Amino acid sequence: MLSRGRTGCHACHELRPNEDIVSDVAISYTVHVFAVAGSLRKDSWNMKLLRAAIELVPPGMMIHQFDGLSDIPPYNADLDVDPRPEPVRALKQMLAACDGLLIATPEYNYGIPGVLKNAIDWASRPAATSPLLGKVALLMGASTGMVGTARAQQQLRQNFVFTRTTVLPTPEILVAKAPEKFDAEGRLADETARELIKERLQTLGEWVYKLRAR
Repeated sequence: MLSRGRTGCHACHELRPNEDIVSDVAISYTVHVFAVAGSLRKDSWNMKLLRAAIELVPPGMMIHQFDGLSDIPPYNADLDVDPRPEPVRALKQMLAACDGLLIATPEYNYGIPGVLKNAIDWASRPAATSPLLGKVALLMGASTGMVGTARAQQQLRQNFVFTRTTVLPTPEILVAKAPEKFDAEGRLADETARELIKERLQTLGEWVYKLRAR
């Protein structure tokens, strides 16, 4: 059961869950996707990018936005015992209830934000029962620079090797020069980026289904 509290489904969008998520395979369940933006800034480009993904969610998929990054304490092995801090339990419960991941990350100093890495550190332990184990992840990012968080996404891929989380291969969602890609209301206006997000979400659902069917 997915939590619907502060760190639960603040942005859950479901469209005809019993329709095909890929053209040639009918599925009878909704693909649930845990989504998070790795920035705490209220007007973050990556929060806007995540909202665009929610807007473009395909039939048969439901996106659950996690907004509790700021509540998670710095990782401390002394605290990583039962009962774990409540924000950590909420994170793990929501991850466990979902089939896939959608992460919109900024790029800070060629890497991912500390708050995002901290959440991954908590979620990755203990390794044998991590809710990241066996999940499928779609990465994306927006930045004001030229590379659209490519280096941060590469770092995330390395992190997910340890957790045995499958990250979708190319094409990558790299939204460079973000101020030129969003309109005055904060909506992603770049049609190329919108089409790519729509296609990659469809692919995420397909991979979740295929891995689940093994």
